[in-house]
Amino acid sequence: MTISSGKRKQPTLAQLRAFAAVAEHLHFRDAAAAVGTSQPALSGAVAALEETLGVALVERTTRKVLLSPEGERLAVRAKAVLAEMAALLEEAEAVRAPFTGVLRLGVIPTVAPYLLPTVLRLVHERYPLLDLQVHEEQTASLLDGLHSGRLDLLLLAVPLGVPGVSELPLFDEDFVLVTPLGHELGCRSGIPREALRELNLLLLDEGHCLRDQALEICREAGREIRGGGTAPVTTTAAGLSTLVQLVAGGLGCTLLPRTAIRLEATRGSKVLTGSFAAPAPSRRIALAMRTSAARRAEYEELADALREAMCPLPVRIVAGTG
Repeated sequence: MTISSGKRKQPTLAQLRAFAAVAEHLHFRDAAAAVGTSQPALSGAVAALEETLGVALVERTTRKVLLSPEGERLAVRAKAVLAEMAALLEEAEAVRAPFTGVLRLGVIPTVAPYLLPTVLRLVHERYPLLDLQVHEEQTASLLDGLHSGRLDLLLLAVPLGVPGVSELPLFDEDFVLVTPLGHELGCRSGIPREALRELNLLLLDEGHCLRDQALEICREAGREIRGGGTAPVTTTAAGLSTLVQLVAGGLGCTLLPRTAIRLEATRGSKVLTGSFAAPAPSRRIALAMRTSAARRAEYEELADALREAMCPLPVRIVAGTG
């Protein structure tokens, strides 16, 4: 490849986004879906970028896509440029006026159905000029989106312990044991955690943070999950609704966050709930943002408003740090 003499062409943001997506997914179809374009258009954008830079960025084979050594180096730069552009746009939003423009909120699946009604009602009533866009994804995907600038703010379980990400705690909520009808622990209060050692426990699939939290609760109760423990986890589900249906069908018991009980455990009359002895196992829900976020003051104000709005929920509000 050669570059003609004279004024050098500049890469476009569309070309950089296409290349960054290919570098992340190493698959043209998946990359095209990630950036919301067609596969031919994405391939053309990457080819145009290669022509502009005078560098072969990818190696195309019949089975997969590989980055060239040059492509691996330049992928880091491309992602940095896109992150800076996202920061520039965010800064412009903040300068224009608070709580206006677009706010891209990422939410984990075990929070979205139960808290979004409160969030949406608050935004509609208090921030009518805010264009709230909601993305439901698992934690790892949300953090990737936050770092890349695809998302502005996250609503999820913490702590995350991720560099460059600040957390604004909202509330703590207890876990509740959900059992089939007739189970000896159904409708009981003061259930000891040790009871989890021998239960046939149903969990979410890999990738859900709630699965990891439930497993940690079981370990704290002295249950061996891996390595041939006495009560291995054998059945999983993609969502909490499915878990409850499995419990109703008599396949085992599960743990639900208390905010999910009203929606999930009252769909029918085939499950019972029991509460744990204090201190009950719990999780903390928070907003998470880039530490460098230009709209930090807005997000802190939003966190305060959410704490107030969530007071009627079965949770323990965490005081703000501001």
